[in-house]
Amino acid sequence: MRNHETHSTSTMQSSHDPKVLDLAIRRAKWRLIPFLLLMYLLCYLDRANIAYAKQAYQAATGIDDSAFAYGAGIFFLAYALCELPSNLILHRVGARRWMARIMVTWGLISAGMMFANTHASFSIVRFFLGAAEAGFFPGSILYLTYWFPAQVRGQIMAVFYFGSPLGMMLGGPLSGFLLDLDGTLGLQGWQLMFVVEGIMASLVGVWAYFYLTDRPSNASWMPPAEREALTRVIAAEEAAKESRGAVTLGAVFRNPRLLHFAAIYFLIQVSGYGVAFYLPTQVSALMGVKVGLLVGFVSAIPWACAIAAGSFWPDLAMRTGYRRTFAIISLASIAIGLALSAHLPPAWAVAALCLTTAGIITAQPIFWTFVTDYFGGVAAAAGIAMINALGNLGGIAAPNVKTWLEQSRGSNAVGLYFLGSTALVAALLVAGLRSPSGQRAAQPISRGGNRLEVDSAG
Repeated sequence: MRNHETHSTSTMQSSHDPKVLDLAIRRAKWRLIPFLLLMYLLCYLDRANIAYAKQAYQAATGIDDSAFAYGAGIFFLAYALCELPSNLILHRVGARRWMARIMVTWGLISAGMMFANTHASFSIVRFFLGAAEAGFFPGSILYLTYWFPAQVRGQIMAVFYFGSPLGMMLGGPLSGFLLDLDGTLGLQGWQLMFVVEGIMASLVGVWAYFYLTDRPSNASWMPPAEREALTRVIAAEEAAKESRGAVTLGAVFRNPRLLHFAAIYFLIQVSGYGVAFYLPTQVSALMGVKVGLLVGFVSAIPWACAIAAGSFWPDLAMRTGYRRTFAIISLASIAIGLALSAHLPPAWAVAALCLTTAGIITAQPIFWTFVTDYFGGVAAAAGIAMINALGNLGGIAAPNVKTWLEQSRGSNAVGLYFLGSTALVAALLVAGLRSPSGQRAAQPISRGGNRLEVDSAG
């Protein structure tokens, strides 16, 4: 009995030990983040590889720019419709099962793009791809709240966000290489690209079923003291959100902050997807060559710069407590980079696009820290899904409005101005963010023995 009491007391004391908590966070980070990063990389690659296939695909199928823009955008309609139910299912059944299902189905549908050789089939496959992938990103953001306290979430989300630039940086040369293998196995290059990259996602989805762990309390790979410490901290944060009434499903839909968050994310996504969908063709036009391996490598440069910026900027925003200011700077850099890229010579235009991609990748993880600090429980599942769903409608607006403006005005520059202007409006909306009434969005951060207060509004 004494041994049992001694063990219980020791466990309780260790759960309050900052060193034990730091060890738990570090262990969870190294166990989960590389795998989630791989999943997001493949997600973004299968979502945006249509940009690399654009030239070859349109030449082979006869699909014009307007039909391409419609097909590229309809993905996000299905995505938006299925986001909320998908994230609620994940919250109920667990991330391991649901994330595996998402990846396997989207990979198979993405591979099915090899058969989409008409306007109708292109739009249908893209629609079902959006439905299959729905829930992956908001599910990942929700999953991170199950594992990482607010004090480190900005840094963790920044690392997770490396998946999108890595997908473009590594996916560019890979997609370009596969496009250049035209005729291999009797397939055109664009067909081979969709098949290979889609199957990769499905295989990782099977792996996810056996690898992921739903919650810290289920982590057999974590020592009991660390598991207890992490579980207690996450539970305390959920209790704080519950005290504000921000953990029920009804609380989400009654809260005007939801629309504020969604509007910001929509505008960020318009600029972000506008760049993702058209960066390869923009680089191709700047260089005067067709999209292939060379364009893939050059297109990877801005995304490499985005990773460099993401490695320190969001974490610095959390450390200093000026998240809002840092987010505004990131959004302003998107607009400046796009405007400059419309008029500079090729080498300098690519450098300007580096500024743009850095802003895209650093603004988003900072933005999500505001959301996850505010909503908890099933409200977090619903709120994150709704914000992501409404925000990703920007993926419909970006290609269609950009194409319409460029065709009506006869200038590619006007399309870039449009994408940049959405980032500036997003910056104005971020400036209007305020902290939850009387609450701080993050607790003091412990770094090397120093405690830094993080202001929730930044």
